[in-house]
Amino acid sequence: MSADWLQLAGKSVLVAGVSNKKSVGWHIGTRLQEAGAEVIWAVHGAARARELSGKLTGPILACDVRKDDEIERLAAALAEHAPLSGFVHSIAFADYSAGWKPFHETGRAAFLDAVDVSAFSLVRLAGALRPHLAPEASVVALSISSTRTAAENYGYMAPVKAALDSAVVFLAKSFSAFSRVRFNALCAGPLKTSSSAGIPGYLASYLYAEQLTLRKRALSTAEVADSALFLLSPRSAGINAQNLVVDAGMGVNSFDQALIAKATRLDEPGSGA
Repeated sequence: MSADWLQLAGKSVLVAGVSNKKSVGWHIGTRLQEAGAEVIWAVHGAARARELSGKLTGPILACDVRKDDEIERLAAALAEHAPLSGFVHSIAFADYSAGWKPFHETGRAAFLDAVDVSAFSLVRLAGALRPHLAPEASVVALSISSTRTAAENYGYMAPVKAALDSAVVFLAKSFSAFSRVRFNALCAGPLKTSSSAGIPGYLASYLYAEQLTLRKRALSTAEVADSALFLLSPRSAGINAQNLVVDAGMGVNSFDQALIAKATRLDEPGSGA
């Protein structure tokens, strides 16, 4: 098998959304560099760019996706790296500072801000980057394994990610009118990241999700990154407008016998089982 089986060597890829070494974007970008790709990093604001300078290899560009002028400046700066063979959207934000609230108490401002940053930014960035994308570029958006599992502590971010998943499909259709650019969502199960640490009660959910996996071992960020590289490579050319679920089998294992026994205690002496 060729050392460059993924055919990513020499390709330029934008990775948008990196905070630190725990970020999914960080893992994807460094994996891309190992595969020989040139990675251009886009981060939230000049302060974050200064913080990551010297820690990341390659150009680091600042962009607040809430601001159209910054998106346009990012697009202009990327002209010298064109054509971009790939674009990774690993941008999400939710304000959990007020703690857990029932979904019906979600505030308008918090919800709309999360949609703007986590979902609409993909639409806006794709439009701005259009002139700089290679004809067969691959766009990968980071989503979650299921937007129909009502994890109460995750709150309104599941509906926001559902909007992201839908945007992926509509962008794939829209771009098909003039290119062969592909859009797919990489839908990961629970991970250990700095962002997830801000979700109320996340540790308990993470440990429970680990027991739901078929292998009884949590999903690693590196595994998600490797799946992203496949979607970014020409080897996945036949995949478009899809959700690729990477969850170590968690989604099919709701009726795991060991977890059922713990929940019902029907295996204990005197239980009548």
